Amino acid sequence: MKWEKIGLVFNLEVHKPHWLRSHAMTPTPIVLDEVIRVYFTGRDQHGESKISFVDFDKEDPSKLLYVHDKPIMDIGRMGMFDDCGTICTCAVSDGKDILLYYTAYSISYKVPYKNAIGLGISKDGGATFERAFDGPVLDRSKVEPYFVISPWVIRTDGIWHMWYASATDWIMVNDKPESVYHIKYAWSENGRDWQRENTSCILPVKDTEANARPTVLVEDGKFKMWFTHRGSSDFRDGSDSYRLGYAEAPYRINKLD
Repeated sequence: MKWEKIGLVFNLEVHKPHWLRSHAMTPTPIVLDEVIRVYFTGRDQHGESKISFVDFDKEDPSKLLYVHDKPIMDIGRMGMFDDCGTICTCAVSDGKDILLYYTAYSISYKVPYKNAIGLGISKDGGATFERAFDGPVLDRSKVEPYFVISPWVIRTDGIWHMWYASATDWIMVNDKPESVYHIKYAWSENGRDWQRENTSCILPVKDTEANARPTVLVEDGKFKMWFTHRGSSDFRDGSDSYRLGYAEAPYRINKLD
């Protein structure tokens, strides 16, 4: 699994839209008829995260063709689960629609934020999105009491599979609360209503490790997953910062056990 860096393909200093003040993070690609569309998350003048996109050439994915000039969906109304920000993580075609699964957050008091997983649906080829529901499609539960984030969704043989990160604790690091989490699994028959059995996929190597942002494809009779993992003591540009990981599991037609 050798990767080669080819350089910067979307430079904010050159192509920054007027609404965007910082960041072009969580790149989320989908292959359309004419282009490779990459949704990304940026922050506006209020520091709120919103989603937009850029298009790249299908024959030369390093060639930037178009930069969208506005967010594709606004944040939620006051008091909703996504009233402080939306962060894209997965785009999936569903017939003529495009489903965009995203991490939502709202500001909290004792800890910095609360997260859940939302779903936007586009009926115009991926240019604009509307929420499928006013509430999240996945949230904390009686066995997952903290938060859920970073969904990745694929559909194979009539079953929708989701891998997502679930927080297992908040810990104090240098007198500040930091979250720890690891990747779990859910399944669906329609991509909207999800079932989960608290199934852990990538257990942490140590108690203070966090892993998230799974990206999964089916190849050679296997589920192949790339994911990120970090420590908790010095992960903001320090020795415990995020790194890429890789994992495999046998492919099964039905939902995973």
